[in-house]
Amino acid sequence: MKGYSFWRPINSSNCTSNDTTTPHSIYSQYTKEINKQMENFPIVDMEKLNTPERIPTMEIIKDACENWGFFELVNHGISIELMDTVEKLTKEHYNKNMEPRFKEMVASKGLESVQSEIKDLDWESTFFLRHLPVSNISEIPDLDEDYRKTMKEFAVELEKLAEQLLDLLCENLGLEKGYLKKVFHGSKGPNFGTKVSNYPPCRNPDLIKGLRAHTDAGGIILLFQDDKVSGLQLLKDDQWIDVPPMRHSIVINLGDQLEVITNGKYKSVMHRVIAQTDGTRMSLASFYNPGDDAVISPAAALVKESDETSQVYPKFVFDDYMKLYAGLKFQAKEPRFEAMKAIASVDLGPIATV
Repeated sequence: MKGYSFWRPINSSNCTSNDTTTPHSIYSQYTKEINKQMENFPIVDMEKLNTPERIPTMEIIKDACENWGFFELVNHGISIELMDTVEKLTKEHYNKNMEPRFKEMVASKGLESVQSEIKDLDWESTFFLRHLPVSNISEIPDLDEDYRKTMKEFAVELEKLAEQLLDLLCENLGLEKGYLKKVFHGSKGPNFGTKVSNYPPCRNPDLIKGLRAHTDAGGIILLFQDDKVSGLQLLKDDQWIDVPPMRHSIVINLGDQLEVITNGKYKSVMHRVIAQTDGTRMSLASFYNPGDDAVISPAAALVKESDETSQVYPKFVFDDYMKLYAGLKFQAKEPRFEAMKAIASVDLGPIATV
């Protein structure tokens, strides 16, 4: 299938004369397992939340948060017409403004002719729109007025969806409704913004990633991705699994803060983007994150009162975590959590609320 990177080199010298397993059969078994994982990728039909199928739908969300860190929403309430307009204007803006700059960058760095793996650069063209606490959309150069207006409208719908999802997570976790939103609020409200990315065709996808493997630092991420050009993969059971592109879906993944607040019950997972040789992949990832001064720690209801060791995650201010993350994004999350424990003994006071 186009865009799927399943192959891993197999050393045939490892096969003894009594071993009937061939490299081909190992490869076939591996790809079958990957395809099975893709078939089981959690898809959530939001309309079923208002039907007798609510309970099994909530169970899909619960399993996805505990075992995948990702799930995909359909019938999520954002109009198809709005999504089509966002896609059209995003691609027009890339073709007109971003693509020429990207090509200039590639030429200046000689990236088309690289012979060895590039580990400090991503094959992507991006810009960032901040929505909350204060929008910067009017300040971004080269955006047509229709695009600004459409992205503002899209952001409003995504914000509502993010807050709806946080309450669904609260329900599954046994937390009071609004708990996660309150924790995220801090004193000035949440941080919310959209990273607009395009991943152009790449001659050497084996030598440079579209986006290197990482977990997301923040809260909950809502992704509107290209349905024709694939590339997004998540790490599950030590295997890279393709996130299936679906028309008009919204892909959800959990950030590090939700892992901390749930005391590890829910997980942020490593994911990456594989550059493709054909087609430009559009990606609009919207990050609904805690406010800068929000105090993050495991929810008391999820920590066993009789066992002090059950709180395995630290307490910290979100902005402090982001400062650490900035230099360690493409490394494992566990050392970041350990580093934040250094300030865990400091009295951060009560959680800032509305």
